[in-house]
Amino acid sequence: MKVVYEGGDEKVAKVYAAYMRGSPEHMVEFVESLSGSPSIDEKWVLIISSQFGCPVRCRFCDASIFYRGNLTAEEMLAQVDFMVRRRYPDGNVPAKKFKVQFARMGEPALNDAVIEAMLEIRRRYRAPGYMPCISTVAPAGRDEWFGRLLEANRKVFRGWFQLQFSLHSTDQKYRDWLVPIRKWGLNEIAEYGERFYVGGRKVTLNFALSPGARVDPSVISEHFDPHVFALKFTPVNPTVRAEENGMVNVFTEREADRYVFLRELREMGYDVIVSIGELVENEIGSNCGQLVMRVHTGT
Repeated sequence: MKVVYEGGDEKVAKVYAAYMRGSPEHMVEFVESLSGSPSIDEKWVLIISSQFGCPVRCRFCDASIFYRGNLTAEEMLAQVDFMVRRRYPDGNVPAKKFKVQFARMGEPALNDAVIEAMLEIRRRYRAPGYMPCISTVAPAGRDEWFGRLLEANRKVFRGWFQLQFSLHSTDQKYRDWLVPIRKWGLNEIAEYGERFYVGGRKVTLNFALSPGARVDPSVISEHFDPHVFALKFTPVNPTVRAEENGMVNVFTEREADRYVFLRELREMGYDVIVSIGELVENEIGSNCGQLVMRVHTGT
């Protein structure tokens, strides 16, 4: 792995771009972030790529500008190792919460090696706070992969695991436009989530609130048990693809109050998280695919 770009702010987020396999065609990006915590000893988040680009082509994501296939487990681990070893050469990570998110470029459920890499991180480093995080659009036809993930959570992580489904809307037609691949419907996600949850972290349903997205509390309550599922709402950040599709929707936490359904969902008993992030991250380029787009175009 050859790192070709490094930037950002140590107090917010650092972003990296690297060539794999000796070729600019196989470029990845990865991120380390404090994720709003006061220090790295409290919380350290690594966000890595699982694919070269992404075949899903979500309408607001710059990672869809190209797709060159899956990373191997060792290529995913190389990203983690680069960030860990520069801070902790002995592999001893003291952070109370050490999250490694397979949520950068790529759809992790389309790569069989993701679960292998996720388990190897646990063996490779002395990191008692290690928590893996999978963020997925729930592609259809991957039941075996999801079965292996379920087993890993039950036998190894026992709920110290963050599973997030990217829904973005309760309107199926809009969701199909936004995420244009075959994927599980709400019933399938609900059924799997209830099997996956063994206590600990609730299964998260993520909604990136683009201007056209509909979020209907009655649809959510019909499918998803608030004792099992938490709800996270984020802005749509100003990526190139989001701007092309008129989807940018940056707002502050106070401005999120205009969404009446947030209050309704809280009244229904859901844990509702409004995750804004640091606005400076838009300039750093730490949104998914943003950095690779900049490196490719030279902007």
